[in-house]
Amino acid sequence: MARPSLATLTALYARIGNLTFGGGDPTMAVLQRELVERRQWLTAEQYALAYSLARITPGTNVLAFCAGTAWMIRGWLAAHIAVAVTSLPSAVLAVWLVSAYSSASATPWVQRMFSAVAAAATGMMVAGAVLLVKPMFSYGVARALVIVAGAFAATRAGLSPILVLGLAAVVGAVWKSR
Repeated sequence: MARPSLATLTALYARIGNLTFGGGDPTMAVLQRELVERRQWLTAEQYALAYSLARITPGTNVLAFCAGTAWMIRGWLAAHIAVAVTSLPSAVLAVWLVSAYSSASATPWVQRMFSAVAAAATGMMVAGAVLLVKPMFSYGVARALVIVAGAFAATRAGLSPILVLGLAAVVGAVWKSR
């Protein structure tokens, strides 16, 4: 197994940690491809161990994973650097965005822009909900409306989403379509 330079390892974690979208699982998958398959800096067993330990570690799993894999490759310094280059750029960006929003939020055109973004996000959520509910209407409009309205009411009443899904499944199974 080759041992990369600290600069090479740092560049890899910085690139993957800050340019991979979708959260920890996609980031860990890209790191698997790079660390195990492409560069062979880790064995599949080492990757599996780091992945397993990261999943049971409290906090951000991807940071635990980066620390663990970098430690296996180059030791403690690499582990600290991997966590820093994976998390600091996005943390700095988040602080900057909050600061920019705080200073610009009173500006009328910024308020209009955020209203437009909120409207677009609401539209996308409604469109997604329609796509999810639309197949239910093929079983009958009344059945679909009862299940959707009942699920909405149960959620608003404070029932657990898992319980609401279970109840909707029971209603759907008991209330047979024609």
